[in-house]
Amino acid sequence: MDTNDPFAPNLPAPTANRPLLGLTVLVIEDSRFACEAMRLLCLRSGARIRRADSLRSAKRHLQVYRPSVAIIDLGLPDGNGVDLIEELVNNSPRPQVVLGTSGDPYSQDMALKAGADGFLAKPVISLAIFQETILAGLPDERRPNGLRALSDEIVHPDPIAYQDDMAHVADVLEENDDDRTLDYITQFLGGVARSAKDHGLLKATEALVAKRDAGQPVSTERARIVGMIQDRLTERIAI
Repeated sequence: MDTNDPFAPNLPAPTANRPLLGLTVLVIEDSRFACEAMRLLCLRSGARIRRADSLRSAKRHLQVYRPSVAIIDLGLPDGNGVDLIEELVNNSPRPQVVLGTSGDPYSQDMALKAGADGFLAKPVISLAIFQETILAGLPDERRPNGLRALSDEIVHPDPIAYQDDMAHVADVLEENDDDRTLDYITQFLGGVARSAKDHGLLKATEALVAKRDAGQPVSTERARIVGMIQDRLTERIAI
């Protein structure tokens, strides 16, 4: 598979402090909170970032340019990110690094089987893990020379981005309430709540998933989640 970039000689060389300098990272992620964390990680690493919030949006981006790195959330509103991983790794040329990401640890096997070069488990907030996972898939000439101290920095996304995610969930639930929508909402909320350390919302989401898996009614759990989302949106108004 041809992964050579004809413009690579014109890219700035990576440095110890900015090991991803010259790279463009396409983050395909529907969570504003998770994407804000990725933006901070790219900024600290010297990389440029572009964002797509769905498979459809990602494919529009990819028709125009080819990123150096693609980071693909497996749970997207219009399909499974695994399908896009398979498509990208079989393209020629392909991004130098294709990574899967998810708040579900069991998703790692699916991403790797689809051909991903690596996997970022949410929450993605460690600068060292972010950089090392990308660098592991790059050719030697795109890695910084010599020894490099690993950073212990943890990024902290703006809480407003989390409330944007709550508004997104509220809009989706208002528009539709079928099984497919609930599947999407529970995986979305699980990942976002875990990333934001919102233990109450995570517990409520897990309770709804457990009831659905058992084939039991979920109206009580759904109503509880809707109420918790409204509480978080009210906090936004108060800011």
